[in-house]
This record gives sequence, structure tokens and C-alpha cells, in this order.
Amino acid sequence: MPVAASAIYFLNLRGDVLINRLYRDDVGGNMVDAFRMQIMQTKELGTCPVRQIGGCSFLYMRISNVYIVIVVSSNANAACAFKFVVEAVSLFKSYFGGAFDEDAIRNNFVLIYELLDEIMDFGYPQNLSPEILKLYITQEGVRSPFSSKAVDRPVPNATLQVTGAVGWRREGLVYKKNEVFLDIVESVNLLMSSKGSVLRCDVTGKILMKCFLSGMPDLKLGLNDKIGLEKESQLKARPSKSGKTIELDDVTFHQCVNLTRFNSEKTVSFVPPDGEFELMKYRITEGVNLPFRVLPTIKELGRTRMEVNVKVKSVFGAKMFALGVVIKIPVPKQTAKTNFQVTSGKAKYNPSIDCLVWKIRKFPGQTEPTLSAEVELISTIAEKKSWTRPPIQMEFQVPMFTASGLRVRFLKVWEKSGYNTVEWVRYITKAGSYEIRC
Repeated sequence: MPVAASAIYFLNLRGDVLINRLYRDDVGGNMVDAFRMQIMQTKELGTCPVRQIGGCSFLYMRISNVYIVIVVSSNANAACAFKFVVEAVSLFKSYFGGAFDEDAIRNNFVLIYELLDEIMDFGYPQNLSPEILKLYITQEGVRSPFSSKAVDRPVPNATLQVTGAVGWRREGLVYKKNEVFLDIVESVNLLMSSKGSVLRCDVTGKILMKCFLSGMPDLKLGLNDKIGLEKESQLKARPSKSGKTIELDDVTFHQCVNLTRFNSEKTVSFVPPDGEFELMKYRITEGVNLPFRVLPTIKELGRTRMEVNVKVKSVFGAKMFALGVVIKIPVPKQTAKTNFQVTSGKAKYNPSIDCLVWKIRKFPGQTEPTLSAEVELISTIAEKKSWTRPPIQMEFQVPMFTASGLRVRFLKVWEKSGYNTVEWVRYITKAGSYEIRC
């Protein structure tokens, strides 16, 4: 179901109309007064972004110090309307140099009117891609003094870009050195019991690419995912020998990926946008390789003393290392004094977060540094409440390691001119919510 917007208003926090555009004649000119009187001047402004007054619905969103209000007179898709607002604001920011507020609107109202006529036709959203619109709406916006300088715009060729199959990439790109950078970035989420059993574990990952390629190249990416390797084995009529396979869950792709080929061949084929973009996102719930094991032992010795012993074992290869490792070990609020002994890194007590903070700048693989601490507590007259023992938290980053086991088997680039390309692949695993109960 489309949006079918009757009007769109841009208001400041006082309710003054900065810019408005009427797309249909089924609403009156007093719609903004109804929004001001019955929504802005009540306490219900932030409770629900969709309100119905009379026969019209108001869908509104606040961006910085501006309210963007879409008025519809019929049943409409609210999610589509809010998606339109988010994409429109991103478009305006690309013209204004990253700023979108009341001043930016006042300084660029002519450009905004021109864009509103292009991105919505009779109330129906149209193309909102900045790369395409900048090909034929070449007017310079009044940019923020903190924004980057405007880049040279290409020669307009809008018809091919809007109606063609590759709307996210313009033709005629030329680079002296053709390079592709691919990063697999994963975040590990873990909840482990005090006895070492895994209660919850998953990996969320994304594949980031940065392409500097001439012409209109066609790329094909091969991963060691189970479904893709099984399909490849069927096509080759022989079993695959690619080693460990993984199962990807909840996969989402950039619009450049050819979904028809992915459904039939299970290969990621695409014509990439120019520059940096996110190719795909995924999630792994089984077969996760945990980079660290934490073994805590906390003993409460009476009401005024505690002993804390924590061993952290790096499970990844001996030739790898983690960077920026931080282990936060909770202690009671009435902690008065602490004494530390660590075999690696540095540790200190941070009273603002009630934690012993242990930092290791460079953590080699297959090592087991330990922390031993004596904690003195303040004795109180009031009855002592039981300490809830919050979980130990970890922060880290491990280059050239993936907790999911995902690997790039190949990255091929085809272009009609046949130029040579340089491909760079990098793996990074970071901590998401990495917690160990103690």
C-alpha cells in the first residue's frame, strides 16, 4: 500500500511553517492549524507519531529542531511514509553538507521545493537516490561551514540512470589503479554462566566494501556458506572440498545484488556502487568460535573483604592478537580499597562504575593472563543487603579472525576492458554484549 500523501509540512518547534507542498486537493489549507492546536500544544506530541483528526491522518517525525508532517486523507502505509521522511532527510543532507535544521531549510528553500517536486509525484514517493538526483538537479545548496567542500558533479545523463537496471552507479568512471577493499566485521554476543556453560551466543556480521573500479564491472563473491557450497557441488556434479561450512541466518543484501542469481545459483553477484557501501548483513547462531574464555572466582570473606581471581584465555591462534582488551569486573558499591596483581596489562578500581577495570593493549593468542585482587569493603551498621553480582563484561577487537568462521573463497571482477584489479580482504571481530556471570 503506497503513501498517497496529500501534503507535506516542515515546521519549527514553535509551529511556524517553514516549507509546505500540497500534492492533492482533498485536504484544506487549515491542516497545519489542526496539527498545531490539537497535537503540538498538547502533551501527546511525543506519545504516538500517527494521529487522526477528522478524516485526515497526521504522520510526523522530529529531525533536529524541525517537524516533518505528512498529511493523508486515506488509509496509507505509515512505515512507508516514515521511510520516505528518513530518505528525504538523507537527500537534503547530501545537498546541504550534512546539516538539516531550521537554518538549513531557510537557506535552501528554493532547492528543497525543487527536490520535493522530484521525489514525490501526486503524493506517491519517487526516486530518492542522491547519486541519481544530483545528475540533473545540479543546484548547489548553502552548505554548513563545517561540511566538506563540494565535489565536481558529473555530466548529466539522468534518463539512463533513472530507467536503467543500474541506478546506483553512473557510467564513465575511470581510475588509474583499480582496487576493491572488502571487510568482514563481526560482533560476538555472549552470555555465559559462572560454571562455564553458554546460555546465549550469536554473531552479527556485515560485509563492507569500498570499490574504486573503472567502467561497469560485474563482481562475484564466493563465501564458505553451506547452501552456496552445496549448490556449487550440484552444478559441478562433484563434492565440494572447501573445508568448514557455515549456515547464515537473516541475510539481507544491498540493492545492487542480483537476487535472481542468488536464489538460483546461491552466489553473490553484483554491479557495485562507486566508493563505500554495505554489501550484506547476516547472523550466525550455531558453531560460534568464542575468541575468549573467562574463568572468574570471587570469594566473599566476611563482611569487609573479598578475593577476586580472574583468568582470561585467548582461544584464537598463537600468531594472532587482540587489541584494546578491557575486562570490567564488578565489585560492591561499598568498596574502600583494592590491591592488584596482574600478569599482563594494567588494572585499577573505577568507583564511578563500581568495577575493577583490567586493560590489556595487545593480547596474544593462546595465552592465559590472570588478575588477582583483594577488595576491602566499608562495614556498615545497617543490615547488609545481598550483592547481586552483575556479570563481567569484555571489550575487544581481534583482527584477521571471524567468530562465525566465515571466509571469502573468491572475489572475481569482470569488466569488458579486461583491466587488472587488486583485491584486499580483511577480517575483524569485535565484542558486542560479551558477558560472563560470576
